[in-house]
This record gives sequence, C-alpha cells and structure tokens, in this order.
Amino acid sequence: MRGASARDFDSDCPEKQVTTRPGYRPLVTTAPDSYHPLNISHPPAATLGGFFNSMTPNLQIEYRAIDALLPYARNPRTHSPAQIAKIAASIVEFGWTQPILVDGDNGMGHLVMKRATELAIQKAKSSGIAWVGSRLSNHAGPASLYARMALKHDMIGLYFAVGNANHLPPWGGLDMLLSTNPIAAAIPSLNEAPIVLDMATTVAAYGKVKAKAQRGEMMPEGWMIDRQGKPLLDPTKSEEGFLLPIGGYKGYGLSLVVGILAGTLNGAAMGSQVIDFNKDFSTTTNTGQAIAVIDPAAFGDILEFKQNVDRLVRELREAERMPGVDRIWLPGEQSHLRRIDNQKHGVLLAPGLVKQLNDLASQLQIDAISPL
Repeated sequence: MRGASARDFDSDCPEKQVTTRPGYRPLVTTAPDSYHPLNISHPPAATLGGFFNSMTPNLQIEYRAIDALLPYARNPRTHSPAQIAKIAASIVEFGWTQPILVDGDNGMGHLVMKRATELAIQKAKSSGIAWVGSRLSNHAGPASLYARMALKHDMIGLYFAVGNANHLPPWGGLDMLLSTNPIAAAIPSLNEAPIVLDMATTVAAYGKVKAKAQRGEMMPEGWMIDRQGKPLLDPTKSEEGFLLPIGGYKGYGLSLVVGILAGTLNGAAMGSQVIDFNKDFSTTTNTGQAIAVIDPAAFGDILEFKQNVDRLVRELREAERMPGVDRIWLPGEQSHLRRIDNQKHGVLLAPGLVKQLNDLASQLQIDAISPL
C-alpha cells in the first residue's frame, strides 16, 4: 500500500491527480504550493528562545530535548517558513476506516507529528481507535509530547518512533543497526495525575548521554559498554561503545519491533538506512513515527474508566514498601511535578548548552537566550 508524497505532484500543475492502487480513494491530496498551513504557527524569527518555545508547547522540554533541535537551525531547509508551511504536504487516507500515512516532506518532525496526532485524535472520535504513521519526517522531540495530546480528549495515546542515530547493535553483535526507538503511552485519569510512560528501548536514551557530557558528569555503570564488553562510563567517549538494551535480549527485540512499526511499515528509514542527525545535517533522514489513539468511551463509560485508573493508581502507590523506600511512584508522576515547577520557574539549562545555543544564535544573527 503506497501513500502519495509531495513528489507525486507536478509543481507546475497543483491540480494534477494522484495515481494510487485501484480501490483506494485519497481523501486529501494537496500539492505543496497550494497547501494550507492548518493553523501551524511559524517560529518567531526575532529570537532563538522564541523559536524553541514555539516548537515545544506546554514546556514539555528538557535541555537534552533543546539540544536535539540544533540540527534544524543548522539546516535551513527544515525550519524555513516556506518548508514549515509545506509540512505534511500530502496526507493520503485510504478510506476513513483505514490507517493514515503522513508524508512529512522532510519537514520539522515536531510539526509532522503534531499534525499526525491531531488526525489520529480526530479519527478516534469517530472510529474509537486510530493509527497514523509518518515517513520523511525528522526528530520530533520527547515521545510523550504526542501521546499526552490525547489526554485533553479523555483518550489514550501511544507513540512509537525510530531514533535518529543508531547506538545499539543486534544482541551479540557489534554493528550499530538499531536505535533507542522510543515508546510513549499516556492514559487519562480522573483526580490522579495521568499515567504517562516515556521510555527508550535502551537503558538510557542517547540524549541523556549527551546531557552528561555537557554537564561534565560520568555515566552510571549499565548505560553503555565498549566494543570489548567492558563498562563505558565517560560520556565523551561514547563513540567507542554502544548503549545497552533494557532487559538484555528482550530490549533488543523490542527495539526491532518498534522500529518496524514506526519505520519499515511506513516506508521510512530503518537499520543501515538511518541517518545520524548528530553528524549529518544535510541528508534527508526519512524518519518514521507512529501514533495510535484509543477512545475508552468506545469500550464503556469514560467516567468509570477514569475512576478505575484512579483506584489502580492509589492501590499501587499505597502498596507495602521495601525498607528505605519513601514513596512508590507511578510512570510520569515525577515528570508531572517537574512540569508544574518548570511552568512556574522556567527550564534549567546546562551552561554548556546555553553557550552552544548562544553561539548558534550569533551565527544566525538573532538574539541570544538570556536568563530569567
């Protein structure tokens, strides 16, 4: 099954019809030049801080996520107003009861996945469940950002992605053919904080390794090993080793499956096709992601569902604790509290990252970030 991309259109003839397999009717086939931005806000050109803030709604961001945005600033194609206006230049749906495939046209991943998630929510409202994949996207920031979008609609969000650099070999191998391939899930509750799981399929995401290097800190044992199988603790030497999967061979298998669902299924890069966006700022990454949205109301009373989630949260939190354990946390609880604190007091950035961002601001001839 093949979706239409911007390349299926003749730029001189926006009304040109798209050819698809017999029996499939494209619902939306918009040529790049006639694409409407769908209320996507262009980043303010005046300040670097304004650019990053516009790309990261609700302060769902840490400095390692900001660091992931740097390649966009280095590559004018992926963040120019013209390119942002073309994001998801063609969206082809093979019948409203079928999955949707979004072609990101090599645009900024945050905008591609924001639109993909909006489509999934819209579809789930009518069908109860929706699956939207993306290809020709780019790094989209924290996985939970998109899973959490469903919470405002009392829905469950599930997110999958192919990481933008391979740091994981197959179990027992040495060739870097897999990435951290993150997963996120967000489940609504009534009075308790929502359950939000955001995890890499490796023990640590590579962004955490970079954050350790920026702060001049060592990594704990168990994050990485070198090519001889010995623990690697110095994050500045990460190129000499690779990340470890969660749960040993099980994490390797999980990374593979997530990569197939988010990448291979959508015609996006996977395996040796993955471009390291930390090193290559010009090659099209063809990043793949997927978002699934489930409406609990399709299975029963939504209030009863949320009450049951609350009950389960309290049962887990109030379970008997091991000696020395002060509190049992639910997935996403600590991040929820940090988000509230960030909204009140701002987001802390490592000095090294601030310098890197301000050096980039100088190159782009825009205002630097200033402390609050």
